Amino acid sequence: MATTQILQTPEADLAYDVHGPLPTADGRPPLVMIGFPMEANGFTTLASHLPDRTVVTYDPRGLGRSTRKDGRVDNTPQLHAADVHALIEALGAGPVELFASSGGAIVALALVATHPNDVTTLVAHEPPLIPVLPDAEAAERARAGLRDAYLARGSNAGMAAFIAWTSWRGEFTDEYFAQPAPDPAAFGMPTEDDGSRDDPLLSDRSWAVSSYRPDIDALTAAPTRVVIGVGEESEGTITARTSEATAALLGQKATVFPSHHGGFAGDEFGYPGQPEAFARTLREVLGS
Repeated sequence: MATTQILQTPEADLAYDVHGPLPTADGRPPLVMIGFPMEANGFTTLASHLPDRTVVTYDPRGLGRSTRKDGRVDNTPQLHAADVHALIEALGAGPVELFASSGGAIVALALVATHPNDVTTLVAHEPPLIPVLPDAEAAERARAGLRDAYLARGSNAGMAAFIAWTSWRGEFTDEYFAQPAPDPAAFGMPTEDDGSRDDPLLSDRSWAVSSYRPDIDALTAAPTRVVIGVGEESEGTITARTSEATAALLGQKATVFPSHHGGFAGDEFGYPGQPEAFARTLREVLGS
């Protein structure tokens, strides 16, 4: 059974769920799971495969049940890292273990760089850190293309462009930019414009997240054990390349996890991974 609480801060009211007892039954740190721009429910299946662990999930500010009071619409790693720091302090259980996915992995790297005593082990799965790529400028141009598709034709066109961007294997070459705009219908989506222009994934409101340059000196100096994860099916995609490059900067190789970028998920997004196998690998990495 999960209990839901609201952490009130000056800038946001953060909803979080605690699956299991606090203090933990096994004496291990709580296992906090974060994503961005993903809500807590994205980790439902993964948490179910870790029934012996106390798992904590939350909705980032401005998403799901968490409301913003800061008057802003942009997202930065530092902003969300401060929220996660406040959440860890509110748990009152000492440093935590942290599994972080995608943009959440970037937030987690910013957290460890600024609050190194918050986390014992960080597993950062496929952080899309564009600045670490050799073709960073082209990757940014490609990112701008999906934003432009979203602004021009709405979320279905934007999501089709996002899928094309994240599915591309290798560096972003002239061949990528010569492609016609992807058709939403090819991905089973409607072609109509839904009128939205504020999506944190498809607009430029979260570009500071994927444009974040990790503080390698701070990360290597931290007492936190940092593990960069990559999906076995992700080879050559932008998130695999950023993961491998980030791991290399930290003097390690990326740890391979089952499935794809969202390989920990069940049916939450209609693109299930291998959550049971993913949970086994996560246990091995965490030593539990």
